Amino acid sequence: MSVVVPPLPVAESPAPTKAEVQAAIPEHCFGRSTLRSLGYAAFSLAATLIPVVLAAAFLPMTWAWAPLWLLYMVVAGTAACGVWVIAHECGHGAFSDNKALQHTVGFVFHSALLVPYFSWQRSHAIHHAKTNHVVDGETHVPRMLQTEGGQRAARTRRGLGSVYPAFAAGARLIFGWPVYLVTGATGGPERGLTNHFWPFAPFSKALFPARWAPKVLLSAFGVLSVLAGLAVWAYAAGSVVPVLVLFVGPYLGCNAWLVLYTWLHHTSPDTPHFGDENWSYVRGSFCSIDRPYGRLLDTLHHHIGSTHAAHHLFARIPHYHAVEATNALAKHFPDFYRFDPTPVPRALWQVARDCVAVTETPDGWRYTDGQ
Repeated sequence: MSVVVPPLPVAESPAPTKAEVQAAIPEHCFGRSTLRSLGYAAFSLAATLIPVVLAAAFLPMTWAWAPLWLLYMVVAGTAACGVWVIAHECGHGAFSDNKALQHTVGFVFHSALLVPYFSWQRSHAIHHAKTNHVVDGETHVPRMLQTEGGQRAARTRRGLGSVYPAFAAGARLIFGWPVYLVTGATGGPERGLTNHFWPFAPFSKALFPARWAPKVLLSAFGVLSVLAGLAVWAYAAGSVVPVLVLFVGPYLGCNAWLVLYTWLHHTSPDTPHFGDENWSYVRGSFCSIDRPYGRLLDTLHHHIGSTHAAHHLFARIPHYHAVEATNALAKHFPDFYRFDPTPVPRALWQVARDCVAVTETPDGWRYTDGQ
């Protein structure tokens, strides 16, 4: 794949239409195979459960074995992110033409990872519909520097100095996902306080209107059922330790991967956001950044980090066609397709350090480090 990082006067460049972009992608890339999708689901599930079974059988749950438990957390959490991605495809309709099967797999997989399936399907659809819109976007919507939140972030950045990147990265990777689900943090500023488990007051209905309430409650039931199962497990074991080391550790690891991917997909020092006057679906989607995660992670996570622009443009393209679709985008739209070859750890540090808030410029809202 060619390495392309457009200079991004994107707001001024005439964007192609969605139909023109679709015409550039081979038609078969839009086809779904239930059998093939089930095969990938089985692969991710097996990759997750094997380290769980081995750890439960052979690792003593004592402090002396803490280094190996940390390694297990990384391995199992990394594998579990593949299960997460499969459920994510179900939510987009990219898994199968059989909707009942698709939603069953998605609901079970996401609930097992404490993700409210239908609720997140709704909020994530808005994220796709309004990618990189500075007001109407959803998740990882940057603070405007002139707002109270932007000023508070800038003060924190100045106060912590060189420690700030580690603080910002750690806070997002560990707490970012559950905080978003419960409060709507980094969601669209117009939606206010939102909650993926309770669609009623005191939370805003802007994200989940009344017709979505049954699905939100069903999603909450799925997550609560898993939490109840974990409580029963702890009670039967006579200790919470097995739950913490075997489940909670990998859960946190999986969440960290999820936040890492989504944050780096939509954030970099040169990534613009737009208002109504210059935003479009195609322009916003092409602001998604593909990055080099390497063969192992691409395999385990179904290329979610290296084919994200294609996914944002056409979310129903299955992951097993996404590489081919991405190559077509890079070939036909070199002025818009974005691949940043910066190694991921360095990119994470740069984003945490330099992308504090955005300020308005003639070609879109641009990041500032707040100093």
